[in-house]
Amino acid sequence: MTTAALSADLPRSRAPVRTAETIRVAQQRLIFLLTAFALVTAVIASRLLYLAVANFRDGGASVAAVGPRGMITDRNGIVLASTIKNWSIGIFPNQIIGDRDHLAAELARIIPGKTQAQYRALLNPRKAKPRKDGKPTRGPFVYLKRNAVPETVSAINTLGEPAFQLGRESERFYPQGTLGAQVLGYLDLDGKTPVSGMEASLQKDLTTRNGAPVALSIDSRVQAAMESALYAQMVKHSAVGAAGIVLDVRTGEVLAMASLPTFNPNAPGRTPVSQDERQPDARFNRAIKSVFELGSTFKMITVANAIEKGVITDMGRKYDATAPLMVGGFKIRDDHPQNRWMTTPEILIHSSNIGTARIADELGQERTSHFFRELGFDKPVDIELRGAAKPIWPGFWARTTVMTTAYGHGIAVTPLHLANAYAALVNGGTFRNATMLKVEPGAQVPGRRVISEATSARMRQMMRLVVTQGTGKAANVEGLRVGGKTGTAEKNLHGRYIRNSLLVTFAAVFPMDQPRYVLIGTLDEPHGTADTYGFRTAAWTVAPAIKKVIARIGPLLGVMPDASRDVDVTDLMPYIKVEKHAGEAPD
Repeated sequence: MTTAALSADLPRSRAPVRTAETIRVAQQRLIFLLTAFALVTAVIASRLLYLAVANFRDGGASVAAVGPRGMITDRNGIVLASTIKNWSIGIFPNQIIGDRDHLAAELARIIPGKTQAQYRALLNPRKAKPRKDGKPTRGPFVYLKRNAVPETVSAINTLGEPAFQLGRESERFYPQGTLGAQVLGYLDLDGKTPVSGMEASLQKDLTTRNGAPVALSIDSRVQAAMESALYAQMVKHSAVGAAGIVLDVRTGEVLAMASLPTFNPNAPGRTPVSQDERQPDARFNRAIKSVFELGSTFKMITVANAIEKGVITDMGRKYDATAPLMVGGFKIRDDHPQNRWMTTPEILIHSSNIGTARIADELGQERTSHFFRELGFDKPVDIELRGAAKPIWPGFWARTTVMTTAYGHGIAVTPLHLANAYAALVNGGTFRNATMLKVEPGAQVPGRRVISEATSARMRQMMRLVVTQGTGKAANVEGLRVGGKTGTAEKNLHGRYIRNSLLVTFAAVFPMDQPRYVLIGTLDEPHGTADTYGFRTAAWTVAPAIKKVIARIGPLLGVMPDASRDVDVTDLMPYIKVEKHAGEAPD
C-alpha cells in the first residue's frame, strides 16, 4: 500500500472516535444546562410559593392594598364618595424646545389663573445644576393644572411642546356635594390619607376590599330633608349653627346626621377657619362633638326613671308647683308657671321645672345617676365616627344637682346621646348603640333593657300629649302621630352661662302608636322674629323644622298619614286640665 493510500485511510479510521467524544461532551453540557435551569426554576417557584403563603396569612392585604379605594354609598345605593381619574398637566421648563414667550401667552389663554408674565417667569427658571455622574438632568417639574378637563388637555396637546407632561391621577369625588359632609369626611391633599368622618373610620374596609363599596345607614333623601329644614330655620332665626339626627328606634341606624354650617368635601381647604370658639369650624360635627345642656328634653327621661323605679305609681298624684322651689339658696322656677298643683302628665305638658325637680328629689342621687349611666350619659357615644365628645358629668351630686339634672341643667351631652335615650324610651325599653352602617333587614341588633315594656308604653302616651296638648304643638303633623318634648337652655361655656345665648332642642318620635323614628333638632343661639313675637325657645324655632322633616320623610319611609290611628291616651285625660292657651308660651 502506498503512502498516499495509507494517509487517505487515516481520517476514516479516527472519525468514529471523534464523533463519539463530541456527542459525550455535548450531552454533558446539555445535562449541566438542564440542571441549572431546573435549579433556577425551583428557586423562582419557591419564592412565589413563599409570597403566596405569606399573603394568605396576611389576608392578602399587601396585594389588595394597591387596589382602588372603595365607594361609599347610602343605604339605597346612592354614591356618596367614589374615586375618579383626572388629568394633570405639568412641564419640565428646562426641556422646552419651543418659544417660551409664545407658550406663556398660550398658557394664559388655555389655563386662566396666572398672567402671561407669571407664566413667562415660570417657564424661564434658573438652569439646573449638572449631575455628578455627567448624565443630562431634566430639571425641575412644575404642575400647571390638576384635575384638568379633557378640553384643556386637548388644547395643551395641540401646542406640540414635548416638555409638557400629561398624567392621570386618582381623586376622591363626592358627587352629592355638601350633603352629609361631616359624616363622610374627606381625604388629605395626597388623595389617600383620610382626615375625618367615615372616610377615616372605614379606611381598612375601603382599601382592602379591592374597590367593593360600603353602604352607610344614611338615607340621602332623609339627610337632604333634615339639612334643608334646619338651614331654613337657622337663617330665619340668625342662629350660629344647627344639628339634626334621624334614628331608627329598632336598629339604631342613623338615617340622617346633619351639622350646619357645612362645607364641600371636594374642596375642604376652602372652608374658613373660625376664630370664635362659640361658632366652630364648618368641618366640626355638632351632632356628636357639641356637648350642651339639653334642657327640658331630660324631663321625659326623669319621669320614665321614676315610673320604672316605682316613685310614680299613680298618674293622678299631684305635685306642688304653686311657687318657685327654694333648695339650698337656689331657686327653681317655671318658665310658664301654672301656679298650682299638677299631675305627672301636666308637668310634662307644661314643662314644669318645679314638678320635675320634686319627682327627682324622691328618686334621689343613686337612682338618678345610675339611670343616666344606663343611657350612656357618662361617656362618649359608641359609634363608628371618631372624635365623639365626652359628656360633662357632675363632679359632685348634691341635692340641687339631682333636681336640676332632672330637667337638663348641670349635665351636658351630645344630640346623639339624646337620640339614643329617646329610642330606648319608646321602642319597648331596649337601649342600642347608634350605628352609621346599614343593618341588613332581619338582622339581630344587640341591646340591653333599661325600662320595661309597660313604662315605655306610658312614655309614648306622655310624648304624644306634649304635642297635642302642650309645648310641642308646633311639631304636630296631621295623621303621622308625632310625639316629643321641647328643651331650652342657656349655653354654658367653660363653666359659665352665656346670658341670653340659648341652645334649643326638640326631640320627636313618630308614629307614636308604633314608634319607628326619633328625630333630634337643635339650633345654636337663635333669635326671635316678628312672627314668633320675639320668642326664641324650642317650640317657636326648631319644632317647626322638625315638623317639615317629618311631613316630608314619613311617606318616603313608608309611614303614611292616617287620621284614624293614634295612641290611646283616654286613661290619662282625667288627670289633665286642658287650658285654652296651653303651650303658647313654650319651653
